[in-house]
Amino acid sequence: MEFYLKSKDNAYPCEVTIDEDNGRYMIRKSDSSGEFFNSPEELVVWIRDNWKSEDFLDREEFESMLNEIKIYFPIIL
Repeated sequence: MEFYLKSKDNAYPCEVTIDEDNGRYMIRKSDSSGEFFNSPEELVVWIRDNWKSEDFLDREEFESMLNEIKIYFPIIL
């Protein structure tokens, strides 16, 4: 699953990729740098520690992403 979130501080969206089939767990931040993780749990911990809904133009989009992740990985959130 992939999510694109419009950040308040950049024209390019932040991207969250959770690809269980290929073992890819990545985040592209608003400054275009990225983070790579070994598991979806690590990715979600990073999101919870570093991003808030206020960081994005559409706060509901961020909350919706968290809710969708919770459906697939209920233990994480």
